[in-house]
Amino acid sequence: MKKQYFHYLAIGITGITVIIVALALWKVSGFIYGYPDRLPVNSSDEQVEFVVPRGASFNKIISLLHEKKIISKPLMFRLYTMLKSGDIKVQTGNYIFRRNFTPRQVIKTLKAGPIITLVGVTIPEGKNILEVSSILENAGFGKKEEFLKYIRDPDFVQEVGAKGDNLEGYLMPETYKFRKGTAVVDILKYLVKSHFRVWRGLTRKYPKEFRKVQGQLGFNSHKMLIMASLIEKETGVKKERPLISGVFQNRLLFPGFKPKFLQTDPTIIYGCTVSMDKSEACKKFNGRIRYIHLRDRDNLYNTYTHEGLPPGPICSPGYAAMLSVLKPDPSRYLYFVAKTPGGEHYFSETIEEHEKAVDRFIRKKGR
Repeated sequence: MKKQYFHYLAIGITGITVIIVALALWKVSGFIYGYPDRLPVNSSDEQVEFVVPRGASFNKIISLLHEKKIISKPLMFRLYTMLKSGDIKVQTGNYIFRRNFTPRQVIKTLKAGPIITLVGVTIPEGKNILEVSSILENAGFGKKEEFLKYIRDPDFVQEVGAKGDNLEGYLMPETYKFRKGTAVVDILKYLVKSHFRVWRGLTRKYPKEFRKVQGQLGFNSHKMLIMASLIEKETGVKKERPLISGVFQNRLLFPGFKPKFLQTDPTIIYGCTVSMDKSEACKKFNGRIRYIHLRDRDNLYNTYTHEGLPPGPICSPGYAAMLSVLKPDPSRYLYFVAKTPGGEHYFSETIEEHEKAVDRFIRKKGR
Protein backbone atom coordinates (compact mmCIF):
# COMPACT_ATOMS: atom_id res chain seq x y z
CA MET A 1 0.00 0.00 0.00
CA LYS A 2 2.92 2.26 0.88
CA LYS A 3 4.63 1.48 -2.39
CA GLN A 4 1.50 2.25 -4.35
CA TYR A 5 1.18 5.59 -2.51
CA PHE A 6 4.70 6.69 -3.47
CA HIS A 7 4.09 5.54 -7.03
CA TYR A 8 1.00 7.76 -7.36
CA LEU A 9 2.84 10.60 -5.63
CA ALA A 10 5.69 10.38 -8.14
CA ILE A 11 3.24 10.38 -11.01
CA GLY A 12 1.50 13.42 -9.53
CA ILE A 13 4.76 15.34 -9.04
CA THR A 14 5.86 14.47 -12.56
CA GLY A 15 2.54 15.62 -13.94
CA ILE A 16 2.68 18.89 -12.02
CA THR A 17 6.28 19.46 -13.18
CA VAL A 18 5.28 18.83 -16.79
CA ILE A 19 2.41 21.27 -16.44
CA ILE A 20 4.71 23.93 -14.85
CA VAL A 21 7.36 23.48 -17.55
CA ALA A 22 4.69 23.57 -20.26
CA LEU A 23 3.21 26.73 -18.80
CA ALA A 24 6.67 28.28 -18.55
CA LEU A 25 7.50 27.33 -22.14
CA TRP A 26 4.15 28.61 -23.27
CA LYS A 27 4.78 31.91 -21.50
CA VAL A 28 8.34 32.23 -22.83
CA SER A 29 7.32 31.27 -26.36
CA GLY A 30 4.47 33.74 -26.18
CA PHE A 31 6.89 36.43 -24.98
CA ILE A 32 9.41 35.61 -27.72
CA TYR A 33 6.66 35.47 -30.30
CA GLY A 34 5.39 38.89 -29.28
CA TYR A 35 8.80 40.41 -28.50
CA PRO A 36 9.69 41.68 -32.03
CA ASP A 37 6.68 44.00 -32.07
CA ARG A 38 6.70 44.96 -28.39
CA LEU A 39 6.80 48.72 -27.83
CA PRO A 40 9.41 50.03 -25.35
CA VAL A 41 8.22 51.22 -21.95
CA ASN A 42 7.69 55.00 -21.83
CA SER A 43 8.32 55.22 -25.59
CA SER A 44 8.09 58.46 -27.56
CA ASP A 45 8.59 59.72 -31.09
CA GLU A 46 11.93 61.33 -30.16
CA GLN A 47 14.76 60.76 -32.65
CA VAL A 48 18.02 59.25 -31.44
CA GLU A 49 21.30 59.50 -33.34
CA PHE A 50 23.39 56.37 -33.10
CA VAL A 51 26.91 55.76 -34.38
CA VAL A 52 28.23 52.29 -35.16
CA PRO A 53 31.99 52.52 -34.54
CA ARG A 54 34.52 51.09 -36.94
CA GLY A 55 35.20 47.41 -36.21
CA ALA A 56 32.46 47.02 -33.56
CA SER A 57 31.19 43.44 -33.03
CA PHE A 58 27.45 42.75 -33.04
CA ASN A 59 27.53 42.16 -29.27
CA LYS A 60 29.21 45.53 -28.83
CA ILE A 61 26.53 47.17 -30.99
CA ILE A 62 23.79 45.59 -28.84
CA SER A 63 25.51 46.93 -25.73
CA LEU A 64 25.66 50.44 -27.23
CA LEU A 65 21.99 50.24 -28.26
CA HIS A 66 21.13 49.41 -24.67
CA GLU A 67 23.28 52.29 -23.34
CA LYS A 68 21.44 54.68 -25.64
CA LYS A 69 18.12 53.20 -24.38
CA ILE A 70 17.12 52.20 -27.91
CA ILE A 71 16.53 48.63 -26.69
CA SER A 72 15.60 47.62 -23.15
CA LYS A 73 16.40 43.90 -22.96
CA PRO A 74 19.81 43.22 -24.58
CA LEU A 75 19.73 39.46 -23.83
CA MET A 76 16.26 39.03 -25.32
CA PHE A 77 17.31 41.17 -28.32
CA ARG A 78 20.33 38.89 -28.81
CA LEU A 79 18.18 35.74 -28.58
CA TYR A 80 15.69 37.20 -31.03
CA THR A 81 18.36 38.04 -33.60
CA MET A 82 20.03 34.63 -33.18
CA LEU A 83 16.75 32.83 -33.80
CA LYS A 84 15.82 35.16 -36.64
CA SER A 85 19.05 35.51 -38.62
CA GLY A 86 22.11 34.99 -36.45
CA ASP A 87 24.71 37.78 -36.41
CA ILE A 88 23.86 40.76 -38.56
CA LYS A 89 26.56 42.54 -40.55
CA VAL A 90 26.14 46.14 -39.54
CA GLN A 91 27.94 48.84 -41.51
CA THR A 92 29.96 51.54 -39.80
CA GLY A 93 28.21 54.91 -39.79
CA ASN A 94 25.34 57.01 -38.49
CA TYR A 95 21.83 55.68 -37.85
CA ILE A 96 18.60 57.38 -36.78
CA PHE A 97 16.22 55.54 -34.43
CA ARG A 98 13.11 56.62 -32.55
CA ARG A 99 12.36 55.88 -28.93
CA ASN A 100 9.17 54.03 -29.94
CA PHE A 101 10.89 51.64 -32.34
CA THR A 102 10.08 48.00 -31.75
CA PRO A 103 12.92 45.42 -31.83
CA ARG A 104 11.81 44.47 -35.33
CA GLN A 105 12.13 48.09 -36.46
CA VAL A 106 15.56 48.40 -34.83
CA ILE A 107 16.79 45.33 -36.73
CA LYS A 108 15.29 46.64 -39.97
CA THR A 109 17.07 49.97 -39.51
CA LEU A 110 20.41 48.27 -38.83
CA LYS A 111 20.04 46.03 -41.89
CA ALA A 112 19.18 49.03 -44.11
CA GLY A 113 22.61 50.54 -43.43
CA PRO A 114 23.72 53.95 -42.23
CA ILE A 115 22.28 57.26 -43.30
CA ILE A 116 24.69 58.83 -45.76
CA THR A 117 24.96 62.46 -44.71
CA LEU A 118 27.45 64.38 -46.82
CA VAL A 119 29.08 67.40 -45.24
CA GLY A 120 30.75 69.96 -47.50
CA VAL A 121 34.00 71.71 -46.61
CA THR A 122 36.12 74.13 -48.63
CA ILE A 123 39.89 74.35 -48.22
CA PRO A 124 40.93 77.70 -49.77
CA GLU A 125 44.28 78.17 -51.47
CA GLY A 126 47.16 79.36 -49.33
CA LYS A 127 46.10 77.86 -45.99
CA ASN A 128 48.72 76.23 -43.76
CA ILE A 129 48.33 73.04 -41.74
CA LEU A 130 47.07 74.88 -38.64
CA GLU A 131 44.41 76.67 -40.66
CA VAL A 132 43.34 73.56 -42.59
CA SER A 133 43.02 71.62 -39.33
CA SER A 134 40.80 74.36 -37.87
CA ILE A 135 38.62 74.40 -41.02
CA LEU A 136 38.12 70.63 -40.81
CA GLU A 137 37.36 70.82 -37.08
CA ASN A 138 34.78 73.58 -37.63
CA ALA A 139 33.14 71.42 -40.31
CA GLY A 140 32.62 68.74 -37.65
CA PHE A 141 35.12 66.11 -38.82
CA GLY A 142 37.25 65.88 -35.69
CA LYS A 143 39.46 67.81 -33.33
CA LYS A 144 42.19 70.09 -34.67
CA GLU A 145 44.74 68.34 -32.46
CA GLU A 146 43.87 64.95 -33.94
CA PHE A 147 44.37 66.24 -37.49
CA LEU A 148 47.71 67.79 -36.53
CA LYS A 149 48.82 64.56 -34.84
CA TYR A 150 48.62 62.71 -38.16
CA ILE A 151 49.76 65.68 -40.27
CA ARG A 152 53.00 65.79 -38.26
CA ASP A 153 53.46 62.03 -37.93
CA PRO A 154 56.51 60.99 -40.04
CA ASP A 155 55.18 57.44 -40.47
CA PHE A 156 51.82 58.72 -41.75
CA VAL A 157 53.56 61.24 -44.03
CA GLN A 158 55.58 58.40 -45.55
CA GLU A 159 52.52 56.16 -45.78
CA VAL A 160 50.62 58.64 -47.97
CA GLY A 161 53.64 59.26 -50.20
CA ALA A 162 54.40 62.84 -49.17
CA LYS A 163 57.86 64.25 -48.54
CA GLY A 164 59.22 66.33 -45.70
CA ASP A 165 58.48 66.35 -41.97
CA ASN A 166 54.74 66.90 -42.29
CA LEU A 167 51.90 67.24 -44.81
CA GLU A 168 52.32 70.97 -45.35
CA GLY A 169 51.62 71.74 -49.02
CA TYR A 170 49.98 68.38 -49.71
CA LEU A 171 46.44 69.18 -48.45
CA MET A 172 44.94 70.13 -51.79
CA PRO A 173 42.75 73.28 -51.78
CA GLU A 174 39.34 72.28 -53.08
CA THR A 175 35.70 71.87 -52.07
CA TYR A 176 35.07 68.41 -50.68
CA LYS A 177 32.09 66.40 -49.51
CA PHE A 178 32.69 63.72 -46.89
CA ARG A 179 30.30 61.42 -45.11
CA LYS A 180 29.52 62.54 -41.60
CA GLY A 181 31.72 60.54 -39.26
CA THR A 182 34.51 59.95 -41.81
CA ALA A 183 37.73 59.13 -39.97
CA VAL A 184 40.42 61.81 -39.68
CA VAL A 185 43.00 59.61 -41.41
CA ASP A 186 40.65 58.95 -44.33
CA ILE A 187 40.03 62.68 -44.84
CA LEU A 188 43.75 63.46 -44.81
CA LYS A 189 44.50 60.60 -47.20
CA TYR A 190 41.89 61.92 -49.62
CA LEU A 191 43.27 65.47 -49.51
CA VAL A 192 46.78 64.21 -50.22
CA LYS A 193 45.49 61.94 -52.97
CA SER A 194 43.78 64.97 -54.55
CA HIS A 195 47.07 66.85 -54.52
CA PHE A 196 48.90 64.06 -56.32
CA ARG A 197 46.05 63.75 -58.83
CA VAL A 198 46.34 67.46 -59.72
CA TRP A 199 50.16 67.50 -59.76
CA ARG A 200 50.50 64.37 -61.89
CA GLY A 201 47.91 65.80 -64.27
CA LEU A 202 50.05 68.93 -64.64
CA THR A 203 53.31 67.04 -65.19
CA ARG A 204 51.65 64.83 -67.82
CA LYS A 205 50.20 67.87 -69.57
CA TYR A 206 53.46 69.86 -69.47
CA PRO A 207 56.27 67.24 -69.53
CA LYS A 208 58.80 69.53 -71.31
CA GLU A 209 58.25 72.34 -68.83
CA PHE A 210 58.58 69.90 -65.94
CA ARG A 211 61.89 68.56 -67.27
CA LYS A 212 63.13 72.11 -67.88
CA VAL A 213 62.59 73.11 -64.25
CA GLN A 214 64.21 69.86 -63.16
CA GLY A 215 67.22 70.52 -65.36
CA GLN A 216 67.73 74.24 -64.73
CA LEU A 217 67.02 74.37 -61.01
CA GLY A 218 67.64 70.76 -60.01
CA PHE A 219 64.18 70.67 -58.43
CA ASN A 220 62.23 67.50 -57.72
CA SER A 221 58.44 67.57 -57.29
CA HIS A 222 58.71 68.41 -53.58
CA LYS A 223 60.90 71.47 -54.23
CA MET A 224 58.52 72.59 -56.96
CA LEU A 225 55.75 72.34 -54.37
CA ILE A 226 57.75 74.55 -51.99
CA MET A 227 58.16 77.12 -54.77
CA ALA A 228 54.43 76.97 -55.57
CA SER A 229 53.60 77.62 -51.90
CA LEU A 230 55.76 80.79 -51.91
CA ILE A 231 54.03 82.03 -55.06
CA GLU A 232 50.61 81.28 -53.54
CA LYS A 233 51.35 83.35 -50.43
CA GLU A 234 52.90 86.26 -52.33
CA THR A 235 49.87 87.18 -54.41
CA GLY A 236 46.16 86.65 -54.63
CA VAL A 237 46.14 88.06 -58.15
CA LYS A 238 45.98 85.08 -60.48
CA LYS A 239 47.64 86.77 -63.48
CA GLU A 240 50.70 87.70 -61.38
CA ARG A 241 51.63 84.19 -60.35
CA PRO A 242 53.66 83.37 -63.50
CA LEU A 243 55.50 86.71 -63.14
CA ILE A 244 56.35 86.09 -59.48
CA SER A 245 57.42 82.54 -60.36
CA GLY A 246 59.74 84.09 -62.96
CA VAL A 247 61.23 86.48 -60.38
CA PHE A 248 62.00 83.66 -57.95
CA GLN A 249 63.52 81.51 -60.70
CA ASN A 250 65.55 84.46 -62.02
CA ARG A 251 67.00 85.01 -58.55
CA LEU A 252 68.11 81.39 -58.39
CA LEU A 253 69.38 81.22 -61.99
CA PHE A 254 70.97 84.61 -62.77
CA PRO A 255 74.74 84.34 -62.05
CA GLY A 256 74.96 88.01 -61.12
CA PHE A 257 72.27 87.82 -58.44
CA LYS A 258 74.12 87.02 -55.20
CA PRO A 259 73.45 86.03 -52.49
CA LYS A 260 70.45 84.07 -53.76
CA PHE A 261 67.94 85.28 -51.18
CA LEU A 262 64.28 84.96 -52.25
CA GLN A 263 63.35 87.57 -49.61
CA THR A 264 59.68 86.73 -49.19
CA ASP A 265 57.93 87.84 -45.99
CA PRO A 266 55.45 84.92 -45.72
CA THR A 267 58.34 82.53 -45.03
CA ILE A 268 59.35 84.55 -41.95
CA ILE A 269 55.76 84.52 -40.71
CA TYR A 270 55.49 80.76 -41.26
CA GLY A 271 58.67 80.09 -39.28
CA CYS A 272 57.35 82.24 -36.42
CA THR A 273 53.80 80.87 -36.31
CA VAL A 274 53.58 77.33 -37.71
CA SER A 275 57.05 75.81 -37.42
CA MET A 276 57.48 73.68 -34.29
CA ASP A 277 61.00 75.00 -33.54
CA LYS A 278 60.75 78.74 -33.01
CA SER A 279 63.74 81.04 -32.70
CA GLU A 280 64.13 83.58 -29.89
CA ALA A 281 63.17 86.37 -32.29
CA CYS A 282 60.08 84.43 -33.38
CA LYS A 283 58.98 84.09 -29.76
CA LYS A 284 58.64 87.90 -29.81
CA PHE A 285 56.61 87.89 -33.02
CA ASN A 286 53.23 89.60 -32.53
CA GLY A 287 51.90 89.54 -36.09
CA ARG A 288 54.19 92.23 -37.49
CA ILE A 289 57.61 91.63 -39.05
CA ARG A 290 60.29 93.76 -37.40
CA TYR A 291 64.02 94.21 -38.04
CA ILE A 292 64.93 91.39 -35.62
CA HIS A 293 62.83 89.01 -37.72
CA LEU A 294 64.38 90.13 -41.02
CA ARG A 295 67.91 89.51 -39.66
CA ASP A 296 67.03 86.32 -37.77
CA ARG A 297 69.30 83.46 -38.89
CA ASP A 298 67.82 81.02 -36.38
CA ASN A 299 64.51 81.05 -38.24
CA LEU A 300 65.24 78.41 -40.87
CA TYR A 301 62.29 79.66 -42.93
CA ASN A 302 63.75 83.18 -43.16
CA THR A 303 64.50 83.69 -46.87
CA TYR A 304 66.23 87.01 -46.06
CA THR A 305 69.05 85.19 -44.24
CA HIS A 306 69.01 81.74 -45.91
CA GLU A 307 69.62 81.29 -49.62
CA GLY A 308 67.29 79.35 -51.88
CA LEU A 309 64.10 77.63 -50.82
CA PRO A 310 62.92 77.26 -47.21
CA PRO A 311 62.98 73.75 -45.63
CA GLY A 312 59.42 72.97 -46.74
CA PRO A 313 56.18 74.38 -48.15
CA ILE A 314 54.53 77.21 -46.22
CA CYS A 315 50.94 76.53 -47.32
CA SER A 316 48.84 74.42 -49.66
CA PRO A 317 49.12 75.94 -53.14
CA GLY A 318 46.33 75.69 -55.68
CA TYR A 319 46.37 74.65 -59.32
CA ALA A 320 47.35 78.09 -60.67
CA ALA A 321 50.34 78.44 -58.35
CA MET A 322 51.60 74.95 -59.20
CA LEU A 323 51.17 75.63 -62.91
CA SER A 324 53.15 78.86 -62.61
CA VAL A 325 56.19 76.92 -61.40
CA LEU A 326 56.16 74.96 -64.65
CA LYS A 327 55.21 77.95 -66.80
CA PRO A 328 56.81 81.13 -65.43
CA ASP A 329 56.52 84.32 -67.46
CA PRO A 330 59.95 85.06 -69.02
CA SER A 331 61.34 88.42 -67.88
CA ARG A 332 64.43 90.12 -66.44
CA TYR A 333 62.56 91.04 -63.27
CA LEU A 334 64.34 90.42 -59.97
CA TYR A 335 62.19 92.47 -57.57
CA PHE A 336 58.57 93.27 -56.84
CA VAL A 337 56.68 95.32 -54.29
CA ALA A 338 52.97 95.47 -53.51
CA LYS A 339 51.26 98.61 -54.78
CA THR A 340 48.54 98.18 -52.15
CA PRO A 341 48.22 95.63 -49.32
CA GLY A 342 46.97 92.40 -50.86
CA GLY A 343 46.81 93.96 -54.31
CA GLU A 344 48.87 93.95 -57.47
CA HIS A 345 52.67 94.31 -57.51
CA TYR A 346 55.16 96.57 -59.25
CA PHE A 347 58.01 94.61 -60.86
CA SER A 348 61.57 95.88 -61.33
CA GLU A 349 64.74 94.66 -63.05
CA THR A 350 67.26 96.59 -60.93
CA ILE A 351 67.67 97.36 -57.25
CA GLU A 352 67.65 101.11 -58.02
CA GLU A 353 64.26 100.86 -59.75
CA HIS A 354 62.98 98.67 -56.93
CA GLU A 355 64.05 101.20 -54.25
CA LYS A 356 62.17 103.92 -56.06
CA ALA A 357 59.08 101.68 -56.17
CA VAL A 358 59.43 100.99 -52.43
CA ASP A 359 59.64 104.75 -51.80
CA ARG A 360 56.54 105.29 -53.88
CA PHE A 361 54.33 102.47 -52.61
CA ILE A 362 55.65 101.71 -49.14
CA ARG A 363 57.51 104.72 -47.80
CA LYS A 364 55.10 107.07 -49.62
CA LYS A 365 57.85 109.50 -50.63
CA GLY A 366 56.85 109.47 -54.26
CA ARG A 367 53.69 110.53 -56.01
